[in-house]
Amino acid sequence: MTDKHQLRAAMRATRKRLAVETPDAAEAVVQHLSELLEIMFETSVSFAEEQKRRRFTAAVYKAVGSELGALPLARALQAKDVDLALPVATSAGQPLVFRRWSPGDPLELDASGVPAPLPLAEVVVPDVIFIPLLAVDQRGYRLGQGGGYYDRTLHALRSASPVPWFIGLCYAGQMVDSLPEEVHDERLHGVLTEAFCTTVWKA
Repeated sequence: MTDKHQLRAAMRATRKRLAVETPDAAEAVVQHLSELLEIMFETSVSFAEEQKRRRFTAAVYKAVGSELGALPLARALQAKDVDLALPVATSAGQPLVFRRWSPGDPLELDASGVPAPLPLAEVVVPDVIFIPLLAVDQRGYRLGQGGGYYDRTLHALRSASPVPWFIGLCYAGQMVDSLPEEVHDERLHGVLTEAFCTTVWKA
């Protein structure tokens, strides 16, 4: 299947099915978090040692519909003294910005209709960004909802120093062999699921 509209419809149905079949998936991803952090910071002695040098920030997201929930992951990151942020769509056609957030902080709907931190929250550039998706292929290409927010954001952050890690957060069943890609599509660095984590696409 090469038509993205048809793919999105098919993968939305798949994701809804996976959400019903694996209701504990959001909690299960946490068991792979330590492994993921060690892989991402493999140039250091350990993530714990790296964390002593500077405090890290991870962006998660407020799940919409059948997206894999990120709250258990957020709490596990907090337990490792990682600061949190949420994405905010400020206007159509623009990259997302990220504002500091902790579970329980007040939220309001952003330009895309998703709950997001209030404007008074500090804007940050995360060290790792956990990204929802409909599907991801074996090369790291992601199929999103079609708004282009994350593709624009990842493209803009490629010039950051250091470049954040872009990690898809999804059900294992959302991985497919291949997706059609366009010139504006941005690859992920890895994926975290209830069954495994991988960072095989890091450039």
